[in-house]
Amino acid sequence: MVAALVESRPADLDPVPVAMQASPAEAWDRVRRRLRAELGEDVFSSWFARVELGAIVDGVAYLTVPTRFLKSWLEAHYAERLRVNCMAELPALNGIMLSVRQVSRDMSQQPPAEIVALRSRPATAAPAEPRPVQAGLRAEPCERDLVDACGTLLDRRMNFQAFIVGKSNQLAFAAAERIAAAPAGTAPYNPLYIHAGVGLGKTHLLQAIAQEARSQGKRVAYFTADRFMYGFVAALKSQTALAFKEKLRGIDLLVVDDVQFIQGKSIQQEFGHTINALIDAGKQIVVAGDRLANDLEALDERIRSRLGGGLVVEVGDLDEALRAKILANRLETLHAAHPNFHVNPDVVSYVARVVATNGRDLDGAANRLLAHATLSGQPVSLETAEAAIRDLVRTREPRRVKIEDIQKLVATRYNVSRADILSERRTAAVVKPRQIAMYLSKALTPRSLPEIGRRFGGRDHTTVLHAVRKIEKAITEDRSLHDEVDLLKRMLQE
Repeated sequence: MVAALVESRPADLDPVPVAMQASPAEAWDRVRRRLRAELGEDVFSSWFARVELGAIVDGVAYLTVPTRFLKSWLEAHYAERLRVNCMAELPALNGIMLSVRQVSRDMSQQPPAEIVALRSRPATAAPAEPRPVQAGLRAEPCERDLVDACGTLLDRRMNFQAFIVGKSNQLAFAAAERIAAAPAGTAPYNPLYIHAGVGLGKTHLLQAIAQEARSQGKRVAYFTADRFMYGFVAALKSQTALAFKEKLRGIDLLVVDDVQFIQGKSIQQEFGHTINALIDAGKQIVVAGDRLANDLEALDERIRSRLGGGLVVEVGDLDEALRAKILANRLETLHAAHPNFHVNPDVVSYVARVVATNGRDLDGAANRLLAHATLSGQPVSLETAEAAIRDLVRTREPRRVKIEDIQKLVATRYNVSRADILSERRTAAVVKPRQIAMYLSKALTPRSLPEIGRRFGGRDHTTVLHAVRKIEKAITEDRSLHDEVDLLKRMLQE
C-alpha cells in the first residue's frame, strides 16, 4: 500500500519570496542540504541519499525511492520532516507522496509499457525526438515467484486455491471467480468494486483475478494506486500519454487496488477517463478500496458514481469460524516447512477466538507460535500461546469514523441540522457545532485539512485549521466543553 503524505502547509513556515523561487531541481537540492544539516551525514546517507524528486503535479511532490523497505521506513520515521522541508523550499506545494521506483529507471526515462496512464488531451509541447514506444502490454506470466513485469508485484501465492472462503467473503469470492473465468471481451459485472478493511483479503482476491485471467490468455493490467500515479507522472514527463492511451484500449481487464490513495486532480481525471474508456469498450474493470465508493471523500464525485454504479461487494469482518480456518491453514503451511512444529486444536481455537482483528494479525500469531516453539524447544500450550500473542490481543483496530457520522452526531447533539453545519451561516448556534465537528474530523479521521474543508461545504483548509486550534484552546479552558467533546469522541468510537 501507498501512504499519502499530503497535508496543509504548517502555519510557521515562512514563504519563499517570488523573486527567490527556483526550479524544482534546485529546490530539491536545497531540501537535501536542509536534511543533511538537520540530521547529520550518517542519517542522511542511510535514509535520504537515494530519495529522488520525480515530478510535481497538482501541488504534490512525487518522491521516489528504490525499495519498499526504504519507503516504509521514511513514512514511519521521517514523513513529517520530509514534508515540512519540501514545503519550506517549494512554496506552492500542498504535500508529498512517496512511491517505489523501478530498478534502473528514473522518472525522466520512458516509463515501462505496462504502466499505463491515460490523458484526455495531447501534451502542449512535443519532444524534439520522439522516444520509441513498445507495442502492446506485456501480459505474459513471469518466471519468478513475484511477477513484476505487469505494472506492480503479483504474488503467485495469492491465487483462488489459497483463498479461505467464509460467510463474510463468499459473495466477493464468487464474483471474482466469475470475472476471472469470463471470456475475453465480456464483462459480467462492470465495474466490480470490492471494499473491506485492512487485512480482510481484498488484495488477495484482486491478485487472484489478475493471475487467473492472465493464465487464460487475457491481457491484464494490475496496478496499486501508487503505481498508477507513478505511471501517470512518468507519462507526462516523457510525453507518451497518447501512446499509453492506445495501449490501454487493447487490454481485457484492468485491476486497481487501494483506490482511496489516488491523489491529485489531474491524476484523478485521468483515472476517470481510463474507467470510462474501458467500460465503453466493454472491457472489465475491478477496483478495491477500504470503504464504500460514496465514502471516498478525496475521490472525484464522478469516479465515485462510476464505481458505485456497478456491482459493489463488501468483504466483512472475519467471524471466529473463518479465523480458525485461516489460522489452521497458516499453521499447516508452517508445519510443512518445520515438521517438528505442532499446535493442538485447543490452541488454534483459543487464538482464533481472541485475535479478532484481521488476517494479518492471524499471520503474526502463527509466526509468534512458531518462534516460541523453535526458540524454546517446548510444545505450544495454552499458557505459552497466551504469552506469545498478548500484544495482538490488546491491539484492536479502532472503529473507522466517517466525517458524515461526525456531522450527523454533532448536529443532533446541538439541535441543528447537518445542512446548517455545511451552510454559510455564521450565527453562534451554528458556528460552535461546526467548529467542534471540524475538530473531531481532524482528531478521529485520517483526512487532511483540505479534504475536511471540502466535506464542510467546500471551505478552505485555513478555516478548518482555525476551528481546530480554537476548539483545542477552548477545551483546555472550559471543563464542561472538554467533557462534552470527550463524550462525543466516545460515542463516535463505540
